[in-house]
Amino acid sequence: MLGAIGLDERQESAYRELVALGAAEVRDLAHRLALPEPETERTLRRLEAQGLAAQSSYRSGRWVAAPPAVALGALLTQQRHELERAELAAALLAEEYRAEAAEPAVHDLVEVVTGASAVAHRFLQLQLGAAQEVCALVTGRPVVVTGAENDAEERAADRGVAYRVVVEREVLERPAGVAELTSALGRGERVRVVDRVPTKLVVADRSLAMVPLTGRGAEPAALVVHASGLLESLMGLFEAVWREAVPLRLGAGRDAPVPASSPGPDATDLEVLSLLLAGMTDASVAKQLDLGLRTVQRRVKGLMELAGVTTRLQLGWHAYERGWVTR
Repeated sequence: MLGAIGLDERQESAYRELVALGAAEVRDLAHRLALPEPETERTLRRLEAQGLAAQSSYRSGRWVAAPPAVALGALLTQQRHELERAELAAALLAEEYRAEAAEPAVHDLVEVVTGASAVAHRFLQLQLGAAQEVCALVTGRPVVVTGAENDAEERAADRGVAYRVVVEREVLERPAGVAELTSALGRGERVRVVDRVPTKLVVADRSLAMVPLTGRGAEPAALVVHASGLLESLMGLFEAVWREAVPLRLGAGRDAPVPASSPGPDATDLEVLSLLLAGMTDASVAKQLDLGLRTVQRRVKGLMELAGVTTRLQLGWHAYERGWVTR
């Protein structure tokens, strides 16, 4: 928690113990921290250098904690000052860049990133640098970007960045596919599904995009596209796919009680219906939602009776008309 002001985990633990005790001998503190005494003393010396601890003037070998409001307040003020200086430097560099790139050459509008590590790093940078919106087309089999992608999305979403994502149906078939998409929807992301997306794509703030350059088996490479006619075309491609995709509805609170007199479908019905409209089979829906196949089929039959239809195609149309799912 205090890493933002320069404390590592060991230093933070030592300071917290000192604050709780008020003062402590090196031996006692080492026992509490489960550290050797020499390492504990080195940690205390580092805290002393940061103004967070001091040796007692009354008793040799005894350390006391500096008041958090004063000591941490000073570190926070210093950190804010350094951030302000960094922001000023970034603004000056951005201004210099804009001045030099007022008429950018064609080769400055795109950049090629090669290598799995470089591609993954650039992808995360693009998301974490977004300020307003990230739009993405997601294929069923990611080549480079895997687990770190979720962390980047969470951090960007926490900052208020909006997400619009279109995934291939194959994503739903992955072992953790539905769980991951449920988490994304829970963060406020808007997710839609199509049978197949034309390419993997991510666009940040309509000013920077990234698309893959190589196919499976070759060394991963990607094209980063800056503001240009090509970027506008890629954004147009995303919007076209987005319009034709089916909205996904998951995680609506399956365990929430539904009144017996409720005339509409319950939360689980809506999850089943959403996945079916996305093109999944009854068996796949049952597996992803941890339901029995007969349960899924019984719920579909109940939805058809509720809508007063005889076919699943009619059920899809009635679901949109009645507002059970949105287009």
